[in-house]
Amino acid sequence: MRYLLISAFMLSVLSSVTAQDDYYPPIGDTTWQRVSLQDLGWNAARVDSLIAYAERTLSNSLIVLVGGRIAIEWYADGRTATSPWYWASAGKTVTATLVGVLQQEGKLSVNDATSKYLGSGWTSLTPEQEARITIWNQLTMTSGLDDRVADPYCTDKTCLQYKAEPGTRWAYHNAPYTLLDGVIEAASGQTFQAVLNRSLLDKTGMTGRFIASGYNNVMWSTPRSMARFGLLAQRRFIWDGTPILTDTSYVNALTRPSQPLNPSYGYLWWLNGQPTYKLPGLQIDFKGPALPDAPADAFNALGKNNQMISVSPSMNIVMVRTGDNPDSLLQGADVATTQANDLWRLLRAAMPTSHIDADEGGLAIHGHTVHANSGSIGTCVITSVTGEQVVFEGGNASAVELPALARGVYLLQVQLDGQTVVRRWSNLR
Repeated sequence: MRYLLISAFMLSVLSSVTAQDDYYPPIGDTTWQRVSLQDLGWNAARVDSLIAYAERTLSNSLIVLVGGRIAIEWYADGRTATSPWYWASAGKTVTATLVGVLQQEGKLSVNDATSKYLGSGWTSLTPEQEARITIWNQLTMTSGLDDRVADPYCTDKTCLQYKAEPGTRWAYHNAPYTLLDGVIEAASGQTFQAVLNRSLLDKTGMTGRFIASGYNNVMWSTPRSMARFGLLAQRRFIWDGTPILTDTSYVNALTRPSQPLNPSYGYLWWLNGQPTYKLPGLQIDFKGPALPDAPADAFNALGKNNQMISVSPSMNIVMVRTGDNPDSLLQGADVATTQANDLWRLLRAAMPTSHIDADEGGLAIHGHTVHANSGSIGTCVITSVTGEQVVFEGGNASAVELPALARGVYLLQVQLDGQTVVRRWSNLR
């Protein structure tokens, strides 16, 4: 979400919160600045409850960044800041980043047919059917290939069978995603690791590599590298003044609904704050946001056994979790949202809260999230007691996260389906 600060006064009001927002951990240095719970005004006992939950649910690391600085860093099972771990499907977001890099370099277009890079006959489809599958379909899980074959990870052509026309069916299907690795190598003329190194790792200080596991290629690195990647995404893929992705339209597409079939899915990122969502293996539309206790603007890299990078630009927070899955029924599941939601619920419980007068007129504010009881939210204007304003776009979502502001009383004017709704908001954070 992008904010326009109207006046110098509001800049000074925000300075206590945002003055440190531009921090980046240095490249090639293990030092990483921290921010104390006391300075944040967070409840230390409730942070302890968050960590106890993480430990109880078989996590082995938990990192929370605020403004790029470490607020919480916890490890278990003998692990440290330098211990590598697998990202599982959370690593899909790295692949999406590399596709964007190659597009801005003019080496591919997301609208290109996948067969341009993999050659004809990479599926068992007819040549006409195959030619209609594009890189965009691979990024958005809309290839139309059958995800209910015996092995949905299998990338052999005999496993890639026709189910529907590309773009008409959303299905979480690993095989078409995995084949993006071949697209990247063919388009760049380099190995996947070489593209990863030059485009991302060398510029951000991340470490890691994709390691083959059966049909899959799985990203391995440290939780701190995951946190660096989350911070990069939060800063719109600019690292300390160096743009990783210069194509703003592609950056927008990464973390916005990529298609109407599952509005909670961008380019291999899971999105919060949408009216419905689908989950892997199911064709059911679940109502409400996928993570109801997370900020509405949170976008998430999620993987098997609850590997997670969750990013909230409005709250200036990145949260990383690695470990095993405590739910035996969901062990090995590609994506499970329950633990991610619980971590956000407990984290937000540690923060000071805010309140409003009432939930009336089609609009409600709970904490720092504005909810439209029906319809969608457009432009929002927040006015301070002295008349200074902050303007931001709601993106026509059903819920948006309010920006970090100094404590006080504000007037909130929201465009709700073309109508202006006014509310008084007391920010106690």
